Amino acid sequence: MRHRRLMIFILGVLLLVPSLLCAHGVMGEVDTGGVVVSAEYDSGEPMSYAKVKISAPGAELSFQSGRTDRNGRFCFFPDASGDWEVVVDDEMGHRLEVKVPVNETLTLQTKEQRGEAGQASLSRYQKALIGISMLFGISGILFWWRGKKTRGLSESAR
Repeated sequence: MRHRRLMIFILGVLLLVPSLLCAHGVMGEVDTGGVVVSAEYDSGEPMSYAKVKISAPGAELSFQSGRTDRNGRFCFFPDASGDWEVVVDDEMGHRLEVKVPVNETLTLQTKEQRGEAGQASLSRYQKALIGISMLFGISGILFWWRGKKTRGLSESAR
């Protein structure tokens, strides 16, 4: 009976030890040196939760993507020197494109970088609405012209 309890205890310890040996902890740290991009509308309102795409210089794939915070800010840590391209798109037709020059020490070359408004990207629904509006406009002009022509013929027949 005593040997049985001892065997169960030893077996339990042997089963727990490998799980304790295989477990690993995590660590983290707060670092400085990132590049912060702030996006806002002409009115000064931040572009909250807008899509962000960051492209490294000379890379085919995007380096990082995500969304701005509620204050219109997005931070990234460049890992190569050159001109980085940051595109902020609120998916409602507003788009900001910023070139961020990073030097060899992986810091921003100029303190303030101004972006420019990119071409408006229209959603599928906006494109459909524009197409339908154009069809109605063209057909309205054609019906007006046809009505004017038939009215002119009926007046000359009198």
